[in-house]
Amino acid sequence: MEHEIAISLEGICKSFGSVKANDNISLEIRRGEVLALLGENGSGKTTLMNILSGIYYPDEGRITVNGEEVTIRSPKEAFELGIGMIHQHYKLVEVLTAAENITLGLKGGLTVKRRELVQEIRELTEKYGFELDPTKKIYDMSVSEKQTVEIIKVLYRGADILILDEPTAVLTPQETEKLFAILHNMRDDGKAIVIITHKLNEVMSVSDRVAILRKGEAVATVTTSETDAQTLTDLMVGRKVSLEIERPEVDFEQTDFLKVVDLTCIGAEGHKALDSVSFTLRSGEIMGVAGIAGSGQRELCEAIAGLYPVQGGAILCRSETSNGEVRENIVGMSPTEIIKKGVAMAFVPEDRLGMGLVASMDMIDNMMLKSYKRGKGPFVDRKSPRAMAEQIKDELEVMTPRVTMPVRRLSGGNVQKVLVGREIASSPKVLVVAYPVRGLDINSSYTIYDLLNQQKKKGVAVMFIGEDLDVLMALCDRIMVLCGGRVAGIVDPRKVTKDEIGLMMAGERRDEEVG
Repeated sequence: MEHEIAISLEGICKSFGSVKANDNISLEIRRGEVLALLGENGSGKTTLMNILSGIYYPDEGRITVNGEEVTIRSPKEAFELGIGMIHQHYKLVEVLTAAENITLGLKGGLTVKRRELVQEIRELTEKYGFELDPTKKIYDMSVSEKQTVEIIKVLYRGADILILDEPTAVLTPQETEKLFAILHNMRDDGKAIVIITHKLNEVMSVSDRVAILRKGEAVATVTTSETDAQTLTDLMVGRKVSLEIERPEVDFEQTDFLKVVDLTCIGAEGHKALDSVSFTLRSGEIMGVAGIAGSGQRELCEAIAGLYPVQGGAILCRSETSNGEVRENIVGMSPTEIIKKGVAMAFVPEDRLGMGLVASMDMIDNMMLKSYKRGKGPFVDRKSPRAMAEQIKDELEVMTPRVTMPVRRLSGGNVQKVLVGREIASSPKVLVVAYPVRGLDINSSYTIYDLLNQQKKKGVAVMFIGEDLDVLMALCDRIMVLCGGRVAGIVDPRKVTKDEIGLMMAGERRDEEVG
């Protein structure tokens, strides 16, 4: 069936200095279709969508909307053309209601009749199958409700061309299914929808066509029903790539390396971010941590790393200087004090450039952040950090012309490789990683999975906080599910289904530990 073309991009080029982000890209976005946009980190997806939403202006090329050539110089002009983008990080005012956020900034917003506004929003939600209370405050909402507000906000303002950036990153499987049903309802109503995601199973489930970018060029546009995940991956990377995630078995006796007992932490608003959390992390295993956003994952990993205050409980960790079964209780210790106690721990935080690396520094200086305090004398050793930076660049295929380039100029995937490589190079016994593949392409993601498996086989106790349940179930030996700061269960992923874990994430089921 032929679909009306909503947007036509022809010969789009955009360069940043000597780097060509988009190189002669041509693409059609059609009404009544869901178009998935795929590509490795640095392939030009974000730049292309930023051009479409008015954030960047192309160096060359034509943009046609509804058959007329247009110039989009600002997000406001994009909106006037009916183009709305729902970003991965929501832009909402927490103390306002859903209805107030939806109309914020519109003309006449101060004189709008509240009852009529609420009724209009309810009609819009019912039309497409959303579940939303327009009078509810944002700070009382779940992540999926906040996403609903963002989508309704662009629909209310007249958008009929929607771009969604990683829309399922923090949703449970059940919430993802509901979102896809809504996207199909909007598609059937004639909306043009573009979805950017790295999850191939979702591409196959929700999209009608798939456009693949590689190194700034559009290499193919295929019909979803006529392709498969393996073909899409090969097109993205440009070579054959295995989609199998390994879960190797270890052939040595595992020991309890980290033991968390009744850990309690208070969140920013005075509620319990962690409520009596207890578990054991074993050497030679990868324990996954699953939960919807805000369930305590960030507080848990930062508390273990000595970066978040603990109100109660204990974190017992084996120390290189301890004898026999003696463990150090590291609660209340700073990261430096933990290291001085002989606890070999490495932490890859969620915030790569805020907490993990210094954006303005190059790779060498970022390597030195872990080692400069060990130096003796007035001079800092730069030879060893340079060698480490060169080794990480070569072994992890970090795409940078030189190790002296500031890390802020690297793509997200390359920044993550630098951070993970540095932490692993410290030879940890406990490795805590928070969302290590968030926003990464398939190739970079599998590089990270392989690195974690290598650490597992060396006897390292790995805690992997992730958001993709398919990955957690394929990679991890056990999965701990957090819900509202409490442990809903610790399960063997080989003995439960994804839907069962989703119910635990939503608080509708609790399981005893398996295995």
